[in-house]
Amino acid sequence: MAEETNAKRIAGPNAGPEGGGGADIGAVGRRLIQVLTSGEVALPLGLVLILVVLILPMPPWLLDIFLAMSLTLAVLILMTVIFIRKSLEFNTFPMVLLISTLFRLALNLASTRLILAQGHEGTAAAGHVIQAFGGFIMGGNFVIGVIVFAILVLVNFMVITKGATRIAEVTARFTLDAMPGKQMAIDADLSSGLIDENEARQRREDMQKEADFFGAMDGASKFVRGDAIAGIIITVINIVGGMIVGMAQNSLSFQEAAETYTVLTVGDGLVSQIPALIISVAAGVMVSKGGLTVSAESALIDQFTAYPKALGLSAFLAAILGIVPGTPFLPFMVLAGLTGTTAWWLSRRNNQLRLQKAEEETAAAAAAAPPAEEPISTALKIDLVRLELGYGLLSLINSAHNQRLTDQIKALRRALATDMGFVMPPVRIQDNMQLSANTYRIYIKEVEAGTGDLRPNMLLVMDPRGQEITLPGEKTHEPTFGLPAVWVDLSNREEAMFRGYTVVDPPTVITTHLTEMVKDHMAELLSYAETQKLMNDLDKEQQKLVADLIPSQITLSGVQRVLQSLLSERVSIRDLPTILEGIAEACGATRNITMITEHVRTRLARQLSDANVNEEGIVLLVTLSPQWEATFAESLLGQGDERQLSMPPSRLQEFIVAVRQTFERFAMKGDAPVLLTSPMIRPYVRSIVERFRPMTVVMSQNEIHPKARIKTLGQI
Repeated sequence: MAEETNAKRIAGPNAGPEGGGGADIGAVGRRLIQVLTSGEVALPLGLVLILVVLILPMPPWLLDIFLAMSLTLAVLILMTVIFIRKSLEFNTFPMVLLISTLFRLALNLASTRLILAQGHEGTAAAGHVIQAFGGFIMGGNFVIGVIVFAILVLVNFMVITKGATRIAEVTARFTLDAMPGKQMAIDADLSSGLIDENEARQRREDMQKEADFFGAMDGASKFVRGDAIAGIIITVINIVGGMIVGMAQNSLSFQEAAETYTVLTVGDGLVSQIPALIISVAAGVMVSKGGLTVSAESALIDQFTAYPKALGLSAFLAAILGIVPGTPFLPFMVLAGLTGTTAWWLSRRNNQLRLQKAEEETAAAAAAAPPAEEPISTALKIDLVRLELGYGLLSLINSAHNQRLTDQIKALRRALATDMGFVMPPVRIQDNMQLSANTYRIYIKEVEAGTGDLRPNMLLVMDPRGQEITLPGEKTHEPTFGLPAVWVDLSNREEAMFRGYTVVDPPTVITTHLTEMVKDHMAELLSYAETQKLMNDLDKEQQKLVADLIPSQITLSGVQRVLQSLLSERVSIRDLPTILEGIAEACGATRNITMITEHVRTRLARQLSDANVNEEGIVLLVTLSPQWEATFAESLLGQGDERQLSMPPSRLQEFIVAVRQTFERFAMKGDAPVLLTSPMIRPYVRSIVERFRPMTVVMSQNEIHPKARIKTLGQI
């Protein structure tokens, strides 16, 4: 009974007839292997293993495996360095250089321990890899092996390592000296709007990584130099120490000790110095890449094949050497043939490319004639509409996110042509470094018409009910109408729309502001040339009307003034034939532009009534009392074009107060009524109202269409 209990205690609580304990042990083993092979543990374990090799003895078979790993690792490092495009793609190279150097030194120490301890047993005492390298190089003569090894070490130490170290020092110094200039260039590009903040941050990071890399390479190159010196010292120690140990302790003759320990020492030196030489070459290639942005083999092929003449001269020299008496003919002539054929093919290809490029340049030059010198008179030209942006808003032009600002302006021009019959001039967009980063300005005929301040990566939220906005953000005022608003983060879009707020992005804010400014100045922007263009663009059926009207009844300037008068009150001139018919009718009775315009407005009664209906299709009216009608009629002095309004200032102020109070009272209720007057005084009432309430529409009784539904809200 006691034995059974002890057996269960040993097996554990999960052990049973199914072998559950064995399954647990297997799971633990798999977990241990997974942890040991993970990237986080593999590197520390490798370093610990290298330190163990430095302390504990190693059997020959394990040393063979590690020496093969060292040679393979060196080749892998060299191939990686050759194929990378930029040095920063292999920025762990200094650390790899340190680890590989430490690995080779550890293997040198392990092999030295085996050579000194077991060298008397034969040339296989330190493993078959060292035996093979020693026997192959020496060829049975240890003097040849020592000379070959010495030359190999001197080439690595005096040529490759020394040159790579010097290049690394100079590159590190120049890279550090160039950092302030590069930083200033990045700041200048950022300030001018050529790059954004993210790209500037990335460039600074790349610059810092480059400085850190070449600084590390300056120090890491000393590893290779020290490795070469250590190889020479270890070789001398192995030969001298091996001879002493072999003759003094193992009773070997001088000849036997020299042959055995020389083979082992030279083999050990070769098997460690060949990987060291390969990694030295890799370090030299790495620091010699300079400003290459392609792989090394691509750069070499492109640059060697760029000059066929050099290959041709090389082929000629090889052919000359081949016919010199005493030199082998076949090798030189084969080489000359291959090189000359390559030079001929490259020259032919380059000529074809040169002719193709010349034809393309000729075609491009013919398509685009060289620009003539700009005359001084061009400085007199003005931009009819110009939009200036701070450098922080330039992304609104180039960004592909949602709709670009330029696309919205194109849509605005088309919408104005459809709604108002007015062809908006092209908008010139330019940056202005004197503006704040997020500020924009709108100019109409070189005069500032509006300005605003935006947040490029945020949304403008407004409450149409006029209540306070509770979303977190930066409080501001909408630049077009001055309404209270808040700039909120893009992530709050859904929440703002759910609460019923009006949400607009920065390009839409600019477009809305530009729309209102252009509508306010349409009368100024309608030039004589634009008026003529409108006449020419009429259908062929309407050209007879134009010919009969202009210039026999009215000049083109007179038509322009009528159209400007309509546009100043935001009346669409798209129905141009009706307007011209109204002008023709009015010209038979008067030449007064004001009276002609009033008659044209009467012809546009249906259009005017339809433009001022509310959501229910009703035209809301506020009429002018008979007293005010009489007051205005009595205040009109003069006849024809000289007629003007002459009302006492006190009476005029009384009228302004009455209009403001009445319309503000209705505005509080959400109504926007039309001020209705008699036809005779309408233009004069409008000239007063537009100074303090430009959005108020003033119409005469003749402009209300008979079929329009009207509702009178009050009287002034």
